[in-house]
Amino acid sequence: MKHKYLLIDTSILPECYERVIEARALLASGRAKDVSEATKTVGISRSTYYKYKDYVFALNADTECHKAILSFTLSHKAGVLGEVLKVLSQNGANILTISQNLPINSQAHVVVTLDIMHLSCKADMLVAMINSVDGATGTKLISVE
Repeated sequence: MKHKYLLIDTSILPECYERVIEARALLASGRAKDVSEATKTVGISRSTYYKYKDYVFALNADTECHKAILSFTLSHKAGVLGEVLKVLSQNGANILTISQNLPINSQAHVVVTLDIMHLSCKADMLVAMINSVDGATGTKLISVE
């Protein structure tokens, strides 16, 4: 069975979903020794906990996504990709993936996926900085999540 996920404001959901998440947090932190204690503390039944525990999750700092995909073309010269990676690193981008095609006519197409959670500048400024690297052209921001 394929799962389908939705991001929903909790204000429109029954309160029991949030309480299941609270109970799970109590168990994970050790503040409750077992499911009975956790469910009693948050005010739900054990059956409610077991019914929803594998289906409701809190969106938090560990699950937030701040990804961007950049595409650009590089001249087939030594050090050009290194300079681009240096620009990304200096501006707080964490490189997740790099895909580089073989150079054709001395040009290689590159796609980079980045974690931009700690980016120190705006994405359009980062694009401009990459384009300013000698040998890098056509930088485009493909997607941001």
